Amino acid sequence: MARALVQPIIDCVDPEAEPGELRLRFASGRLCLDLVLTVGERWRRSFERLRAPADLGHWLEMSGLVASAPRVTAADLAAARELREAIFRLARCAMDGRPADAGDLRIVNAWASRPDMPLALRSIGTAVRTLSVRPVADALVTVARDAVELFGGPQAARVRECAAPDCSGLFLDESRAGVRRWCSMAGCGNRVKVANYRRRSASRTPARGARTPRHAAVPASSNEGIPGARRTSR
Repeated sequence: MARALVQPIIDCVDPEAEPGELRLRFASGRLCLDLVLTVGERWRRSFERLRAPADLGHWLEMSGLVASAPRVTAADLAAARELREAIFRLARCAMDGRPADAGDLRIVNAWASRPDMPLALRSIGTAVRTLSVRPVADALVTVARDAVELFGGPQAARVRECAAPDCSGLFLDESRAGVRRWCSMAGCGNRVKVANYRRRSASRTPARGARTPRHAAVPASSNEGIPGARRTSR
């Protein structure tokens, strides 16, 4: 069962947000889920990382869909957000074992049915995507097709939500046993393990100023003071 709640997404950031919270993340293992990661803390603050058209341009470049950030319009940004939220809801359905909403299927399929960026062979071992006059739309088509492949196949059952208490990032669990818990072992996984270690250490360490009670030990060679006890000799 997915933990994250569908909260209204806000464009502003909590004034107490840590530096780097708006950093674009690519830790899910799938392109379509990486787009979902452009919203942070969905179960609590649910803040937007794609706050302006330029942010979407940077995401497209960092994702590897384009060689350089294209010009993005406000309409492009709105379309990307709509596609992202449809993908997120499909992921929730996959994790919860619920049927997908017809509206979300319609949004993803509408994008996936369009021509995407064709691959061109640049050299042996190197293929690149070629762009049309609408690079943003082409890129969103590619994202939608990745969602169709993911949720339309057996890997849909491997979509997970990060178990870290301060993260709701989705990821594809490709571990052999299917028991991966963190979106990133180097990030969330390490942070949770360090916090658990410190909590255990603190519980074993006496509080500062506290005295450890002393108990008087009875000498093994004497039973004096113990009613009914027999004196023994060594």
